[in-house]
Amino acid sequence: MAAAESYPDDLRYHEEHDWARVEGDEAVLGITWFAADALGELVHFEAPAVGATVTKDAAYGEVESVKAVSDVVSPLSGEVLEVNETVVDAPETVNLDPYGAGWLLRIRLSNPSEVDALLDVEAYRQVLASL
Repeated sequence: MAAAESYPDDLRYHEEHDWARVEGDEAVLGITWFAADALGELVHFEAPAVGATVTKDAAYGEVESVKAVSDVVSPLSGEVLEVNETVVDAPETVNLDPYGAGWLLRIRLSNPSEVDALLDVEAYRQVLASL
């Protein structure tokens, strides 16, 4: 069963339906409920290697569902500290819990000021309303 629609207000959002939970000089990244719902059940997550660099607004991996393959866009720049191996092994975890167990990466921020350009939950809801 998929998670209920939600957009936690403690996260920052990217227009490409990715989220960031900023914790000091690190951030946890994932895809929003909207993205997971639009893709359908995920069957594969192609993740970058630990130690790789991700760049704000650039693709860092792919998620594949029974419907489509989609790039995952990084909302922030930094070094990959951790890949969620649970999602690599069981991608459907993202559909079940996109903001909890379904996170994708943990990064060390290379440019913390990029956080200021991300959307708060109300601005992200406006993006969704315009679709």
